Amino acid sequence: MVKSINFVVLGRQSIANEFGKKGTETDISLYDRKETEIIKTWVTPNGFPEKIQPLFQAINLAEFVIFLVDKLDKYTGEQIIALDSLKKEKGILSHTFDVDESKLNLMIKGTVIENYVKVDQDKIKEEMNKIEPVLNAGPSEITVDHCFDVKGVGTVVLGKVSSGKINQYDNLKLYPLGFDVLIKSIQMHDDPVTEANFPARVGLAVKGVKPDEVGRGDIISQENSILVNSEIQLDFIQNPFYKNELSEGQMCLVSVGLQIKAAKFSSINPLKLRFEKPIAYHAGDIAAILKPESTTIRIIGSGSIK
Repeated sequence: MVKSINFVVLGRQSIANEFGKKGTETDISLYDRKETEIIKTWVTPNGFPEKIQPLFQAINLAEFVIFLVDKLDKYTGEQIIALDSLKKEKGILSHTFDVDESKLNLMIKGTVIENYVKVDQDKIKEEMNKIEPVLNAGPSEITVDHCFDVKGVGTVVLGKVSSGKINQYDNLKLYPLGFDVLIKSIQMHDDPVTEANFPARVGLAVKGVKPDEVGRGDIISQENSILVNSEIQLDFIQNPFYKNELSEGQMCLVSVGLQIKAAKFSSINPLKLRFEKPIAYHAGDIAAILKPESTTIRIIGSGSIK
């Protein structure tokens, strides 16, 4: 069985070029390499720091973090807050020679990053190669990050097996729309396969939906394994660096998995968000609330969905 590992590369994103071959590139870029029976993928949020959204999407695509800090500025701060908000507890931390280590240690104090393996820059690859793939035996589920039409094939979905295992000819559902989807074929690293296990990156030829009906963050899963709602309640913690007050009716963006959806605060205590369009999620998923137009910190806070 081919196994998979997915990393997000933050800080100096260009080091991903040293790890794998560049593939799909939009506001997030994917690099991969096959080593015997392990396919490794590195994702970078190249649309960040211009936009905050790709940062959260890239982090949510990965099980492990590689964080090469090359400056201590507000964008490094946003990456630290994002990783801590999403509880990304497994990672490698390094920094360039011109970064003050004592100041960096102050910035990460009390966050998940404090427990990352700390190595010199030239030891990142060595440390990365020690990381073993993880498995998950949950229900069949794919999180979509790209979708397009291929002549002679039809609708092709790129994404990650975010739970369990998928098989060729599986009949699944696309959420939040609820459409029936047939998996016609599966590819991993451009090779055809009949099944793929968490956390594999896959290309799927599917029947039942058109490319314009599929969006980044949509979930293809077994029936009734996903919740779909237009309002959610959070166990919310406000980012201490976000100083503005929250009020009912205020608009924001919400990141849940790879979904980035417009919402407004329908209640502050308890904190509830109402979306313009329904979102797909599991109870306990982390939702991060973003304010992209903010000139200071763009992360309002986060919390698990009740």
